[in-house]
Amino acid sequence: MKLNLKRPLAFFDLEATGINVGADRIVEIAILKAMPDGSELVKTWRINPEMPIPLQTSLIHGIYDEDVANEPTFKALAAEIAAFIGESDLAGYNSNKFDIPMLLEEFLRAEVDFDMNNRKFVDVQNIFHQMEQRTLKAAYKFYCQEDLVNAHNAEADVIATYKVLLGQLEMYKETEFENKQGVKSIPVVNDVDALHVFTNINKPVDFAGRLVYNDNDEVCFNFGKHKGKTTAQVFSVEPSYYAWMKNGDFPLYTKKKLDEEWAKFNAKKNESKVVRPQHNTPNKPQYQKKPQPKREEPAQPINSDMLEQLKMKFGK
Repeated sequence: MKLNLKRPLAFFDLEATGINVGADRIVEIAILKAMPDGSELVKTWRINPEMPIPLQTSLIHGIYDEDVANEPTFKALAAEIAAFIGESDLAGYNSNKFDIPMLLEEFLRAEVDFDMNNRKFVDVQNIFHQMEQRTLKAAYKFYCQEDLVNAHNAEADVIATYKVLLGQLEMYKETEFENKQGVKSIPVVNDVDALHVFTNINKPVDFAGRLVYNDNDEVCFNFGKHKGKTTAQVFSVEPSYYAWMKNGDFPLYTKKKLDEEWAKFNAKKNESKVVRPQHNTPNKPQYQKKPQPKREEPAQPINSDMLEQLKMKFGK
C-alpha cells in the first residue's frame, strides 16, 4: 500500500541517555522520509550526548559511551537534521510523548528554530493502543506477521513503525470505532489529517503533556493543582505560577509555549485598560458651569400704576 500524502511524512525514532525530556540527550536519531511520489529516504545519525550514558540505558539500546565518543554533538548536526526533515509532517511510535518533545528540546538548546506550526503529527502507538493495546514488537508481529529483529535499534524500530502503519491502514480501513462519548466513526484511513486527529488523543500544546487544549481549544494546564484550568484563569488569580514554571525543571519547549500564553494574557489585560478618548479638546479640560442662584428682587410697595395694570388684566 502507498501512503496518500500531500507532503512528505517523516517517521523518526530516537535513542537517548534516558527518558527525562528536560535532562537527557539524544544518542541516535533515524528518519524515514516517506515522499508523496511513493519513494522513501532513510538517514541515521549517531550523536555525542556530551554526558555519560547510564549502563542500564546502554543495555537496552546497545549504544555505549565509547560508541559515540567521537561522534558530532547535536548542536553540530541540528541544522542538517532540520533541513532533512524540512516541512514534513511527523510520525513515530510514542512520538507525541517522547520523541517530539525530546527533539524539540535539543533544537532549542542548539538555537535552531524548528517551526511546529501547521505540521501534522501521527503517533502510530496511539492507533495501536486504541485499537489493540500492544507493544511495537507485538504490533509488528500482529500487523506484519513477522518477528522484529534488532528491537531498540533506531533504524530497525523506525522501519518497523513505518510498516506497522501500512498494516494498520490495511487492517482497519473499514473498521468502526466508538469513542468514550459514544460517537462512532471509521478513523483509521489513508489520510494524514485524519490520522493526526485520531492519534492526538490529548490535543497536546507542548508535547510533554504539561499543556493541552480543552474541548473549546483553550490552552489548559494538565498537571498539578491547576489541572484542567485554562492558563488565563490561573494567571488572573495566581500570576506567580508563571514564574514558578519558568524557574522549574520543565522542558524548554513547555516554557516557550508558556511564554506565548503569558504574552497573550498580558496583551488582553492591557487592552481592557485602554481608556476611551474624550470628545473634548485634549489639552483643555472642559468644566461645566455651575448654575448661579437666582437673585430675588425685594418686594415693591403697591402703587397706582400697579393697580391700573391689574384692572386692565382682569377687567375690574
